[in-house]
Parts: sequence; structure tokens; C-alpha cells
Amino acid sequence: MNPIRVSLFVIAVAGLAGGLLAPFVGLAEAQSWIWGVAAGAVLAVLLYDIVTSLFEGEVGLDIVAGLSISAALAFGETLAAGVVALMYAGGQLLEDYAANRARADMKALLARVPKTALRYDDGHLQEVAIDAIHAGDRLLIRQGDIVPVDGRVSNGRALLDMAALTGESVPVKAMEGQDVQSGARSLDTAFDMMATRPASESTYAGIVRLVQAAQAAKAPMVRLADRYALVFLAVTVGLAGATWYFTGSHIRMLAVLVSATPCPLILAVPVAIIAGMGKAARRGVLMKGGPVLETMARAANLVIDKTGTLTRGRAELAGIVPAAHWEPQEMLRLAASLEQASAHVTAGSIVAAAQGRRLALSYPQEVRETAGEGLEGMVEGHRLIVGGHDFVARKLGLSALPRPEREPGTALAALAISGRLAGHLLLADGIRPETPLALERLRQAGIRRIVLASGDAQAVVDRVGEGLGLDVLRGGLKPEEKVAIVAQERRSGITLMVGDGVNDAPALAMADVGISMGATGSAAATESADAVLLVDDLTRLAEGLSAARRARAIAVQSVLAGLGLSFAAMVAAAFGYITVVEGALLQEAIDVAVILNALRALR
Repeated sequence: MNPIRVSLFVIAVAGLAGGLLAPFVGLAEAQSWIWGVAAGAVLAVLLYDIVTSLFEGEVGLDIVAGLSISAALAFGETLAAGVVALMYAGGQLLEDYAANRARADMKALLARVPKTALRYDDGHLQEVAIDAIHAGDRLLIRQGDIVPVDGRVSNGRALLDMAALTGESVPVKAMEGQDVQSGARSLDTAFDMMATRPASESTYAGIVRLVQAAQAAKAPMVRLADRYALVFLAVTVGLAGATWYFTGSHIRMLAVLVSATPCPLILAVPVAIIAGMGKAARRGVLMKGGPVLETMARAANLVIDKTGTLTRGRAELAGIVPAAHWEPQEMLRLAASLEQASAHVTAGSIVAAAQGRRLALSYPQEVRETAGEGLEGMVEGHRLIVGGHDFVARKLGLSALPRPEREPGTALAALAISGRLAGHLLLADGIRPETPLALERLRQAGIRRIVLASGDAQAVVDRVGEGLGLDVLRGGLKPEEKVAIVAQERRSGITLMVGDGVNDAPALAMADVGISMGATGSAAATESADAVLLVDDLTRLAEGLSAARRARAIAVQSVLAGLGLSFAAMVAAAFGYITVVEGALLQEAIDVAVILNALRALR
């Protein structure tokens, strides 16, 4: 809480209570003076804030409160001035509470930023600033530490709490050789990690930059509320002046002023927007600011990349086709045993498939790798050759090898054992298991049209899109053609674009809201995007969209209901149905109701 606002509230409470108690302690003559001093102290700070805002080019609705207190003091209505001062000071505290409550999730992300890390230097551990960490540095992550940079487990195993980043309540395990995302908290014993990115390029640093941008950005609806505030101020002053002119009663005029509550405009909109962003952040959807949430809330079209979004973004074993007497499981076991010696992504997929089937792998010997083509070596007395079709054929002294039938987009890894072709391993980038449900939920969240735009061949795109209920399937696209598709979709409605690769960055920038798959996405895609999915799961995007639509609806609802009640209170005061004190109390009741309604966006 702001200490100045707390002090003002204490002064206002003490002044009002002191004035009410004065007659009982023999100070009845000082009652009006006590109320006036307390109200004057609040008014002094209020006038300072108003002048400061005017110099910054902002016309705040605090002017209404300033006019109310000033008029009450000028007409000798010190009790009314004290009540308005208390209502104003209390409203300021309520504003602080609501804003802090709405920003709590994003503040929690910022509070977790580590400052130092333990790095191995010449065999010794040294505590260094995370800015001094470079790719390739070996770090020690202790139990309870926040992972400072993106990296890979190099010794031991990690049990990570990802809840603050992704909303996942179940800890995530990472074994030796697996990637670790910065910003996660270590829950288990210490492990060694090899940094793969410097701190400035790591996932968590990008998240921090997004949060800081989100806190600084003003949503269009908030800016619109600022403009409406001037209209509200003019209506309030005009109605109060007309009341005084036609009735000749300064009390009625004062009642009109104190009944005016601008809270629906100055608080309800930003609180609802920030609350919606906080809720989306808890579900792993981080937005750069209020404008992003407001735009997402009105989205109708979605352009989506294939690789890494609808699919896993990496090749996985899709089948085994034996060419001789070898059993598929034995083929996989031997191939994976040899592939353990390679760092190639395809080798990792084959090894992972064998480990997933709990096959016992042997240690390879005499391994020789030809970069980008394949490798050969000895496993259990067999000479094995694994790699591309042409590479294996060349090693066997053949001009070509028979190719099995396969679906579009499926890659082949040939396997030769003891000088003969044993068969092929089929590798494909499979559809994520949650993709069909995610697309269904995106439709439910208000997306009317979904376009798949990919650089892969049209046959591959058709295979992936089959049965997913997409509206348009476009393949073989260059980056500039993706941009053209996004521009075309924008003509029919607000358009979102989801991607994760460097080639997606221009299209992300063209979209009304560009969304990057942050956990696996490229740095270029993340920097070009307006929002980042911290979890590689499109169902989270649907949740983020729902949160955005709900937050915007609550903001609109709060403004319409709040201003309607305020205007009704002012008219009632003008006709003498509400006294000055009753108007001040009613104003505060409207403020509380509107703010509590706006905070519903957090639920």
C-alpha cells in the first residue's frame, strides 16, 4: 500500500471520528474545526495530485472529488467535507488493493528473477551474476534454486516446479540430456546443468521483458475511458451548476457533486484488464499489455503454423519396415544402441523410442559418423550402418536401395546389419495428442475461422490437417506468402497468428496479435510476438482467449452499470432526494461494487 494514501485515510478517519466525539468531551465548539482540518489535509494532497496530472497532460477525475471537498468547505458544510474526504481516501486505498490484487500474478513472476548462479570455474564453484553466464557454462542448481538460464541437465536428474510459469501443479522431471527451462524452481537434490543460452536470451528473460511491457502499456479501452472521463466531468459540473441555478440551493448542488463517482471509468476498466492478464498468465499465456488482451477478446480468425504448433516439432518413430528376417524390436534396439553415439536430432528420436519401449541398449564401438548423413559402428559383434538412404546404399556398394511405401512427410532411416539391408525406420513429426481438443476449444472460445499455413509440402499439410476440421490448408509457403495470408485474413476480422519458427516472425508481426510457442519457439518468433504460450499446448491459448473475452465483458459491464448508477444518484440529488452525506456514502458503495465486480475477472 502507498504510505501517503494510508496516512490520508488515517487522517480522514481520525478527523471524522474526532469531530463526532468532540461534544462528548466538552469540545463541541471545535467539532466543525476538526472536520475542516482533516478534510483540508486530504484536499491539499488531492490538489497537488491534480496539478501534477495536469502538467503531465492528463485530466484526472479526481477533480470531481476536489470540487466536492472545496465546495463543502466553502459553504461551511464541514461534516460533508469530512465524509467526502474519508470516502476519497478510502477509495484510494481500495484502488491500491484492487490494482495490487490484479497484478499479483505478474509481480510474482518478476519477484522470482534470480540475480546470481553457481558456476564451475577450473573445478571450483563460484557465485557469479547471471549476466556473466554464457552458453556452454556448467552450473550447479541446488534444491530450492530458480533455474537462471535455459540449459540441459548434464549430471543427475531434475525435479522442477513449473507452476509459477505455466500453472502446472505437477512437478516436471528432467533426466540427463534433457532441456531445462529458466524460471523453474528445483524441488529435489542438486544437479549439474550446461547452459545453452546466455541469460539475456533465455526464456525467463523474455518473460520478464513481456511482463514489464505489459505493466507499462495502456489498453485502448483504458484510453477510451480516459476520454469518457472528460465527458463525465463536464456532465457532473454542468448538472451541479444547473441544480444550483434552478433551485438556488447550494446543498443540492453539493449533493450532486459528492454523488458523482468516476470509479467505473478510472478503476473498473484497468482492474478488469489487468486481472484478465493475470489469470491468463497463471494458465501459461503471457501478454505484452492490455492492448493485446483487448484485441484477443475480439478475435475471429486464427492463422496457425504446423511444425511445433499442431505437431510436436520433432521427428518421432512412426514405424519399422523390416527388409529381411530381422524382428522390428531387435532392429530398433540395435539401431538405437549405435545412435547413442550421435548428437543428431534423428538419433535422439530413435534412442528415445527404444527407451520408451524399455529395450536394453548395448554400448557401441568403433563408431564413425558422417555429419548430416549417418554413422556406422560395431554393436554386439554386428557391423551396423544407420542413416540416409543414399548414405547406406553407398556404404553397401549399391547404386540404390528399395524404398518402402510411406505417407507424405515421413522420413526414412535405413539400417544395414552385417553388410545387408535390414530394413527402414520411419520417422514423422506427429500431431500433438491435445491438438484436436485444442482446436475444438478455440472454436468454443469464439474463433470462427482457422487457417493452417505451413512451409511444408502441400501433401504433408493435407495429411496433418485431415480430420482436424480446419477451414483452409495451405502448404509450400515462403515467409512472405505467410504474411500475405495473414493480411488477407485481417480484412474479414481480427486475426491471431500462432507460430514458433524464425520464418514465422514476419507473419507474427503482421497479425493483430502474434502468438509464439515460447517453450520451443525461436527467439525471433518470441520477440516478434505480442503474446507467448509458456506451455507448448494450444488448449492454453483457448483458455487465454476465454480469459480475455471475460475480462473485457466485465470491464464493459462495470462501466455501464457504474455510470448508470452514478448518473441516477446525481439526478436524485438534484431533486433533493439524497442529502450530501447520503450522496458521499452512496458514491463509495458504487465504487466498492464496481471494483469487486471488476475483480471477478481473476476467478
